[in-house]
Amino acid sequence: MGLTSHKLVALVALLAVFTVLGTLWVWPRLAVRSWPAMFLRLGTVVATQLTLLAALGLAINDYFVFYSSWSDLLGHEHGAAVIQSAGTGGAAAGPAGVQVLGQADVTGAPSVGRDPAQIGRLDRVRLPGGTTGLSTDGYVYLPPQYFQPGGEARHFPAVLVLTGFPGDAANLVGKLRYPAHELDLLKQGAMKPTVLVLMRPSPSMPRDSECEDVPNGPQAQSYFATDVPADLRASYRVLTGPGSLGVIGDSTGGYCAVKLGMVHPQTFGAVVSLSGYFKAADDVTTGDLFAGSPQRRDEADLNWRLAHLPVPALSVLLADSKQDGSTYADSTAFAAAARPPLTVTQETVDAGGHNFTTWNRLLPPSLSWLSAHLADPA
Repeated sequence: MGLTSHKLVALVALLAVFTVLGTLWVWPRLAVRSWPAMFLRLGTVVATQLTLLAALGLAINDYFVFYSSWSDLLGHEHGAAVIQSAGTGGAAAGPAGVQVLGQADVTGAPSVGRDPAQIGRLDRVRLPGGTTGLSTDGYVYLPPQYFQPGGEARHFPAVLVLTGFPGDAANLVGKLRYPAHELDLLKQGAMKPTVLVLMRPSPSMPRDSECEDVPNGPQAQSYFATDVPADLRASYRVLTGPGSLGVIGDSTGGYCAVKLGMVHPQTFGAVVSLSGYFKAADDVTTGDLFAGSPQRRDEADLNWRLAHLPVPALSVLLADSKQDGSTYADSTAFAAAARPPLTVTQETVDAGGHNFTTWNRLLPPSLSWLSAHLADPA
């Protein structure tokens, strides 16, 4: 039974209910002064707590998909085949490359062999860092036009899609439905065919790197700005040059998107933040990202960068719910402070929280906006 199976969640929840009821039933019978009774009372407490925690943990994982399988949870995902051939599969020879672990349907289900020229193809991949030594798993979605006759030499813009922390890339397929959204928008003529690379925002899990090049630590920013584009272009037909790459993300991924764009506007010309924040987190999951340097800490504050450093030539879309805590107010303040050549657009919904339901409402217009700011397929 799979880790994210609804049947497993229901079974463990039912077990937790019976454990609680069983404890209530047996407890009066153990209310005697003896060592065996004391240990039995302790055992019922431990069993009740363990089943309740297991049910809660499975329910949380089912919603956020922190781990998508037992192998993912236990760290047993191994084995990969590097793409080597060109043609409709899209691989090109090169020193770096995406490692393909398998394929999935655009809904996130196992591949059912449908024609990629009609629905595209979703590769489950590992992206190694040729310069940083980092590596993380994710997905690459290739649109139907990638496989259609006559387009064998056609190159496409690409968008780096980042989850919140510590979300799994599977969230972007099953919960936020990025490939399905693109397919719908392509059918409507509201988006250009675009390669999507769907990833976590930290290649140094379980540490939250906040897309920072940590002194004497993981070089997460360089990984996303240098290694990931190199992997994509070595393995797929992805455009080079201005306007070829964009970034979109939610929560931590939204912060990373704007940060990557502001620091590397020559690499990422357009970015979208879905309920992102503007200052790097500082907690037990991040550790010391800046080696105690106030300057590095300031530079990771996007409002500080906007006020004190040269303004990048960058197009930004900030998408929020007006009810999502402080994010809408922070986005409005950032947009008000922006000045050319930086342009900031806001997209809002009136109601909704910091969750997948809200972001699914924001995603179609966000992807259309992002596509309009990327180079046309060549």
